[in-house]
Parts: sequence; C-alpha cells; structure tokens
Amino acid sequence: MRGSRSPAPPGPPVPERRAAVRPPRAFTRTIGNARLPAAPVGTASVTEADLAGLPPAAARYLRAMGVVGRPRTWSLRAHFTGRFRRGPDQPWMPCDAWQYNSAIEVARLFRMRLVFARVVPMWGWDTYRYGTGRMLGKLLNLVTVADGSGPEFDTSELVTWLNDAVLLAPGMLLTPRVAWEPAGDDGFRVSVSDAGRTVGADVVLDDVGRPRDFRTDDRYADLPGGLVRAPWSTPVPAWDVVDGRPRPTAGAAVWHLPDGEFRYAELRLADLALDVPAGR
Repeated sequence: MRGSRSPAPPGPPVPERRAAVRPPRAFTRTIGNARLPAAPVGTASVTEADLAGLPPAAARYLRAMGVVGRPRTWSLRAHFTGRFRRGPDQPWMPCDAWQYNSAIEVARLFRMRLVFARVVPMWGWDTYRYGTGRMLGKLLNLVTVADGSGPEFDTSELVTWLNDAVLLAPGMLLTPRVAWEPAGDDGFRVSVSDAGRTVGADVVLDDVGRPRDFRTDDRYADLPGGLVRAPWSTPVPAWDVVDGRPRPTAGAAVWHLPDGEFRYAELRLADLALDVPAGR
C-alpha cells in the first residue's frame, strides 16, 4: 500500500464548503467549551523568504500546497465519512467524524461516530490538549468501552496532529515549534515539539509536490497484548483542487505490524474549513 497506486492528477476546482451537513451540536458544544485560543490579531502572509533555508523538497511541498501568498493557518475544522474496524479480522463499521485543530495552542479534538454490530451507535473522542492525549469510547454515548491516557497517548495524539497539519493545513507548520530535515529528492522529515515532547515523520511526495504518504514510528497500536509502538502511515491516493489549494479526497490509516499490514480506517474528506473560531 505504500506507493502502490500512482497519485491521480488534480481534478477541477470545487467549492471550499462541499458538505451541507452542519457539525453535531455535541461536537460544537465541546469545542466551544474547550477554551481554545481565539483568532490571532492579524497573520502575515507566507512569502518565499519564509521558505529560505528549508530542505528543497519541503519548500516544493509548501509551494505545491498553495501556502505561499496566504496567511498562516491557525485552525481547521474537518468532516470525514468512511469506515473503520477494530482488528484485521473484525468487520468494517460505517463512521462519521468531525475534528477541530488549533495551531495557536497545539490542540486536536476528534469525534467519531461508529455503528457497532450494524445497529448500536458508538462515539469516540481522540483529544490532545495541554500536552495530554486521551482516547475515550462509549457505546450509546453511555457505556465506556475504552478510556486511555498516559505518555503513549500523548505521543500518539501529538503525531496525529502533525499528520493533520501536513495533509490538511500546511500553513500550520511554519512556526518555531516545527523543524524540517532533508530526506531525499522526493520527501522530507518534519517534527513538532510541544510540552517537552518531540515527534516526527517522513513525508513522501508525488511528482507535483503533494504528500502521497506520511510515515512515522511515533505512534502506539492498541493490540491484544497492550500498547505497542509500531510504524504507522496514511497513504493518500488522490487530490482535488479547492480554491486554488490541493485537498486530499480520501485517505487511509495503516499499521505496519510484524504479522502484516493492518488497514483500519478508510475516510473521505467531506468538508474542510480553515481559520474557524472554536465552537462555530
């Protein structure tokens, strides 16, 4: 699955707000109550000077993603639809997910609704706030079936924030907390530091300069024997152009385990809004 399909060429421009569905009230209420920072007072547009000194592949990526000439992104809100499964031999479950990320204070709040056994709804929250990661899952939004926290979740959620920024909002990456390193002609290594912790990933680019894969070892798989640090990737098969900026149309999340690859999520990007105040 790593690079097994050639990236599709950009499609015709499509409207930024592609989905008419509004965020669930529970999601909006939680984001609004999270006390995330408000919009910054003015953000300077990114210039070529901001790319000076970056690895050539990283600069090519930022240009290809439409970052130059636009203000730095400080938040994103995304809506995904698709399917999810808990194990290689488990059935796929329909899923619908909303998330909100902040770059002013590194934060990520991701809410997913699954349909378990085809009839029972389950809600899951993956969050990263104040340097702390947590995973919480509830059947019927009442019975807790998963509740994880600790250093492994702190690391995993921070690198997932980095993944979101690389694929959805690269303007979030031009801050002192992010470091760049060369990694060949068709990629680069990027890392982010927060709350005394640093995580990183290798980004592989297509011929245009857009990511075709994001690969990291800074994530923990929840396996029957417990949490295990394992390679994790998010291949991107195709892109659209939205208001002059590339947007992934779909993607997957894959664990690379000793006994084989475990592709556990397949999602389509239904809506993406940048620089949205929390709770909107």
